[in-house]
Amino acid sequence: MATTSDLHVVETRPLVAPALLHADLPIDAVASQTVASARQRINAILSGEDQRLLVIVGPCSVHDVDAARDYAARLAPLRDAYQAELEVVMRVYFEKPRTTVGWKGLINDPHLDGSYDINTGLRRARGLLLDLARDGMPAATELLDPVVPQYIADLISWTAIGARTTESQTHREMASGLSMPIGYKNSTDGSASIAINAMQAASKPHHFLGINREGHASIVSTTGNPYGHLVLRGGSRGSNYHLEDVEAAASELSGAGLEDRLMVDCSHGNSNKDYRRQGEVLISVADQVRNGSSHVMGVMLESHLVEGNQKLKTNLSELTYGQSITDACINIETTSELLKQLASAVACRCEAIPV
Repeated sequence: MATTSDLHVVETRPLVAPALLHADLPIDAVASQTVASARQRINAILSGEDQRLLVIVGPCSVHDVDAARDYAARLAPLRDAYQAELEVVMRVYFEKPRTTVGWKGLINDPHLDGSYDINTGLRRARGLLLDLARDGMPAATELLDPVVPQYIADLISWTAIGARTTESQTHREMASGLSMPIGYKNSTDGSASIAINAMQAASKPHHFLGINREGHASIVSTTGNPYGHLVLRGGSRGSNYHLEDVEAAASELSGAGLEDRLMVDCSHGNSNKDYRRQGEVLISVADQVRNGSSHVMGVMLESHLVEGNQKLKTNLSELTYGQSITDACINIETTSELLKQLASAVACRCEAIPV
């Protein structure tokens, strides 16, 4: 009889159950408070109740947890300094969607050597998030694999659904059950309509296949997640962060019965994939805020200890510490200056708002 299954599968390995990883690395009261309070503040910003801006800032992806901890230590004073104007949340991305092939992130390949030790990747990811939360630093990530949230979502304050997955029914279903606010990126061509559709779909109840805390295949039923918002990240047709683009997107959101407030991603298509132009984007957004625009509720920056990026090397000792191995980033010094300018714009806008 002809074989009809697993023709292209060479191996399956047991995956640690989420409950076991949670038992080994349990969330405590301090970490829980960091996550829950940050989610509440972000939701208030989304609704316009809080006039501050949300800032998602950090490495394009985490490949070295020690460098990520160092970055968090450098970001913490900036978070404190501008807390009256900005809600700063560290970008802690563990999964990287790929157009073709490449390193898929810390969870998928934590040793950077093609060994795909996913159990260790999940453990390192949860351990880092737990440390950050205990230190009072809320974390943001992009959730890509629908199994991963069971392992780390309780430690995430904000998450993104990426441009490549916003149209995916699987990710809309997953988002409908997540507990944190979610940013939906516009599609890779720059259109906002698919992300708006995703926001509407994910706000409704869904029933789909997934896993539970014990790792068993399950039927998951959700209530829907009402805390979604649009993220403008540019696209193949150019940038979409200028005032006319923001106003057009806000009008489209309002026409769909959604909050007309959105986030601008200063990287990707908006910077034409040139990390040095993130500052141009942020300054343009800061000017919109300073001039009274209420449509922008946040920004996203790709930032690391060392600017630029580097190729992944076979000899890992040759890697530059604190420099991205995926998209190029601005450095922490430039980040500090940009956050100062953004905070100043928010302060000017708030002073102009009648009491």
